[in-house]
Amino acid sequence: MEAILQQRRVRKLRPKPPPVMPGFEHINRYWDRRHGTFAAKILPGEYYVNDGSEMIATVLGSCISACIRDRVFGVGGMNHFMLPKATEKSSDAWAGTAASASTRYGNQAMEQLINTILKRGGRRENLEVKVFGGADVMRVGGGVGLGNVAFVRHYLEMEGLEIAGEDLGDICPRRVLYFPASGRVLMRKLRSLHNDTLMERERHYEHTIEEQPPEGEIDLF
Repeated sequence: MEAILQQRRVRKLRPKPPPVMPGFEHINRYWDRRHGTFAAKILPGEYYVNDGSEMIATVLGSCISACIRDRVFGVGGMNHFMLPKATEKSSDAWAGTAASASTRYGNQAMEQLINTILKRGGRRENLEVKVFGGADVMRVGGGVGLGNVAFVRHYLEMEGLEIAGEDLGDICPRRVLYFPASGRVLMRKLRSLHNDTLMERERHYEHTIEEQPPEGEIDLF
């Protein structure tokens, strides 16, 4: 009985969730008791933007997440993407300047995030960028993780956006918590993974983006 009463007290203390921005209704949102805030959990291929009133969380293996915000107005978000494996139709785009069909998936992930922030009141000159992920989780050397790291660094350099913080490469998956209002990032490396859920999720995502044709480009403001 006491446990039930305690649960009711917690529900009364918990505030109402902030309104979700249009287009993000499908994202899983939950109350994070440890940090006392509502949070949005994004999966591979997803991104999320809010006005700074929520935390954004994800778990990364070889994928990359860019955490970007307007440091003045607080609006910001996070994406979670992976470049597909190189094919006979792709080029070494992350080492050059031309984007191949493969790297357009990374371009889209970055451009969607940045454009949404700008549409929601952010300004390009105020953007703060932090990037995470790109681990060699299969421990084979090089591979997808290394390509993802090279791509995101090259993309940001070409767009004239400085990296304010990063934790890239290595062999360990990462759990990343991002607070757009302050730009604070909490990151923990998962040195022991007791199941292959993350691996299977990334393999499934990789196969999906290899099979789907790239969509049209999105121009930055």
